[in-house]
Amino acid sequence: MKIIITVIGQDKVGIVAQVSAKLAELNINIIDISQTLMQHNFTMILMGETASDKADIEGIQNQLTALGGQIGVDIRTQRQEIFDAIQKL
Repeated sequence: MKIIITVIGQDKVGIVAQVSAKLAELNINIIDISQTLMQHNFTMILMGETASDKADIEGIQNQLTALGGQIGVDIRTQRQEIFDAIQKL
């Protein structure tokens, strides 16, 4: 299963490292990543892939949302199919 993850917040040291570490813990491989910084505002979007199509997307969302709260950023997670459908609207 492929997932799209967005991270938005004030820039600070370690955002990419902490998100990457959590994805590794969840056994999610990063297959594409982009980030930008605009006047201290950090944005990152990445595509990850799980080994199973039956991965617990709700559990992944909850863990990444909790991480965002801990590090002070907003992390949103969606299945790629949902993300693609929303972009077509």
